[in-house]
Amino acid sequence: MTSQTCPIGAVVVAFNAHDVIVGCVESLLLQAHGRPKIVVVDNASGDDTVAVLRKWAAARADVDFREFPSGEKPGHAGAGDVSLVHSTVNLGFAGGVNLGLAFLAPMPEISHFWVLNPDAFADPGATKAILDCAAKVPGYALMGGRVCYAEPKTRIQIDGGIMNRWTGVSGNINLGRDADKTPMPKAADLDFITGANMVASRRFYEAAGPMAEDYFLYYEEADWAMRRGAMPLAVAPDFLVYHHAGTAIGSPTFERIASPFSFWFKYRGRTKFVWRFNPIALPVTLAYSTAKALQILAKGARPQAAALMRGAFGFGPPRAVMDRLSPEAQKIAFGRALD
Repeated sequence: MTSQTCPIGAVVVAFNAHDVIVGCVESLLLQAHGRPKIVVVDNASGDDTVAVLRKWAAARADVDFREFPSGEKPGHAGAGDVSLVHSTVNLGFAGGVNLGLAFLAPMPEISHFWVLNPDAFADPGATKAILDCAAKVPGYALMGGRVCYAEPKTRIQIDGGIMNRWTGVSGNINLGRDADKTPMPKAADLDFITGANMVASRRFYEAAGPMAEDYFLYYEEADWAMRRGAMPLAVAPDFLVYHHAGTAIGSPTFERIASPFSFWFKYRGRTKFVWRFNPIALPVTLAYSTAKALQILAKGARPQAAALMRGAFGFGPPRAVMDRLSPEAQKIAFGRALD
């Protein structure tokens, strides 16, 4: 099965991903049971991500690599095995995903939209696992599998997400456990699928619409899952990817605390999510966030605590966080009121 016949389209949103993007794309091309149609959305990277992809493509005569400006929808005939879509501004995670989904949606043969982080790489059996699961749960909304850390590969990062509707705190099922000894969860026990590795059915995409872009980072996938109606989540037992985790935005790992950039967006997104789906819980959410900031401050992480509080209470980000984005991206990321 080739990318011409595989009913899966993969969206990879890249931002300053020069050191990981080739590994991600190669893992998609090396699928043993059918290549997905691959779309890399470059979210206005400030590094040489685009140059690295072009250099890689020039050495791969067997791969049809094509480039497109933002918003162009060439359809099946115009897309390559790997299509690079250029965004003129950093649209955030959801904005980048939506650009890739809009590129793939006109191709009627694609029934499953696979969203994969650029700092992740897929097991060769991933597409088979997706299609096997889709055959068993044909009416699914969103599908996930197992995400392990790239190092060590036996340590689980997430098998699916759960959400506390009062605090807004999300949790990674089976975080840190040994993949060789831990069974996969039941889909009914999940609240959402991680955006690092997530498959949306065409039926869900056409019913729920694209991801909400006003989070910019974090909570978009939980918001999307909340809009699925009666369509179930699905878990594919053999759907496995490995994740370097937070290489671009400084997400936390077992070895490091999150960056102020990560803290501001996460807690801003948490407040927004609760306000949108369970507004009566907002005082509980803000009290929890305040307690968390005090805990972090006690550990000496003053910039992180300050960013957390500003994000949770709807204030603009610290200058150090704002300066990581271009003026155009700042208008998208910081210019929206809490709604």
